Amino acid sequence: MAEYRDFAALELAQWSDAEIAGAYARDFARAAEQCVPHFVRAVAAGPGKAVLDCCCGHGIVARGLADAGAEVTALDFSPAMLEMARARVPEARFVEGDAMALPFEDARFDAVTIGFGIPHVPDPAAALAEARRVLKPGGRLAYTVWHADPEMSSVGIVFQAIAAHGDKSITLPPGPDAFERSAPEIALPEMAEVGFREARLETIPSHWVADDPGAPFDFFLEGTARGGALLRPQPEAHKAAIRAAVVEGVKARWGDTAPWTIPAPAAMVIGRV
Repeated sequence: MAEYRDFAALELAQWSDAEIAGAYARDFARAAEQCVPHFVRAVAAGPGKAVLDCCCGHGIVARGLADAGAEVTALDFSPAMLEMARARVPEARFVEGDAMALPFEDARFDAVTIGFGIPHVPDPAAALAEARRVLKPGGRLAYTVWHADPEMSSVGIVFQAIAAHGDKSITLPPGPDAFERSAPEIALPEMAEVGFREARLETIPSHWVADDPGAPFDFFLEGTARGGALLRPQPEAHKAAIRAAVVEGVKARWGDTAPWTIPAPAAMVIGRV
């Protein structure tokens, strides 16, 4: 979408930064890893199945699919992520490319997975339509997004703290809503519109375990695109206030005693052709 060009450029620049990509893989992705078995189950990955892992990041979903016996092709727009993914899953085929214009023929794959990539493309509906195009009849799609209700998710607490304590002059370029597809009333009709049937949404109780209740702030600061782009330029006083609010929010909901089990639940949207 033309109006989201600046957003697309931000996402590509952030995720192509090796330090940001590495920090995501080291810390933030500990919650995302808990979704991998759900992907394998949702798309019935196994021997004889050709699976595309779109927006593959550093390769954790691809690794799970390959371990299940699937023939894995994986695509991402970030060279930094692809370098890590190739090392993690050497038997997979990796392609640098655009989720909104997949370089594959129609009806090529038995399944498509998209692990937390949908919020990072300028036109999520176009990416879903491309996934639909490359799936064989009866093929399955599963994608994940984060929940952001601050009463259930530390992800929401971080963005709530940014809104309350961040420097208001630091903003993101216009882009699609990062969290709206965690709501079934939005995600499921969209799936039907692009040609999927039997769509459903499941919540995965992913989380972090940390000795510091401010860990979600640190994870966003060091290893994310949107959140990091809001946090990294903040003056130090604002960063401190945001982090203090995250600590307060985590303790208020999940206790005062270390280690903390800090929820970062995911919504998995599943459908078939």
